[in-house]
Amino acid sequence: MLSPLQADSLSILPGIRHGFFTRQGGASRGLYASLNCGAGSKDDPVAVIENRSRVAEHLGAYDGDVQTIYQIHSATAHVVESLVARESLPQGDGLVTRKRGLAIGILTADCAPVLFADAEAGVVGAAHAGWRGAVGGVLAATVEAMERLGADRARIFAALGPTIGAMSYEVGPEFVATFEEADPGNARFFTIPKGRKTPHFDLPSYVMSRLEALGIRHAERQSPCTYENESMFFSFRRATHRKEADYGRQISAIVVA
Repeated sequence: MLSPLQADSLSILPGIRHGFFTRQGGASRGLYASLNCGAGSKDDPVAVIENRSRVAEHLGAYDGDVQTIYQIHSATAHVVESLVARESLPQGDGLVTRKRGLAIGILTADCAPVLFADAEAGVVGAAHAGWRGAVGGVLAATVEAMERLGADRARIFAALGPTIGAMSYEVGPEFVATFEEADPGNARFFTIPKGRKTPHFDLPSYVMSRLEALGIRHAERQSPCTYENESMFFSFRRATHRKEADYGRQISAIVVA
């Protein structure tokens, strides 16, 4: 049974269904146990299809799948009106739609998933905000694409889902320099925890700051750390530290019912 995390602010919106799905409740095994929704992994494709079908059914989507995108850590957002075959997926990191029953989603394994909704306009969005996309403007691109479909920024609700936390996100000095060159004020998102020697990056706080800068007045944070909560979430960084052969991806999805 699927038990996704939900944002209170999105849950109260009429005609909107969403979920930040965990790794629990799927058909995959081994490293991918159990709700791996990443078709780009080396998991059994049949299991991945089944997992995504379960997510679509949970959300009441019409087509038995969730529309995702070929994620490239960019600032590009696309409008979609129907399911697109995997071999034809557009490249980018944001999706928006006003098509009823079409679930759209973002795959993550430490990066930040952000879901958006303007219930009055019947427009929803999903953004994959890794650090490159977050600093590059993927959140702005997603909001702007929603506005082209009739959304009003003042009515948009946004929610940040599970992502890697600052205590688990160690970075190097060149990483810090990239953010400080973009905005010296970004220094506040880096700290050196007690007993550590290198800086750590607070990705969720940075994403929330970008939403605030965009004028999104209704923004909620539901961001337990993906690295620290192994039973709940896949984590690229955790798999890398363990030298595991591959890793699964959780999905965050939203639909206009």
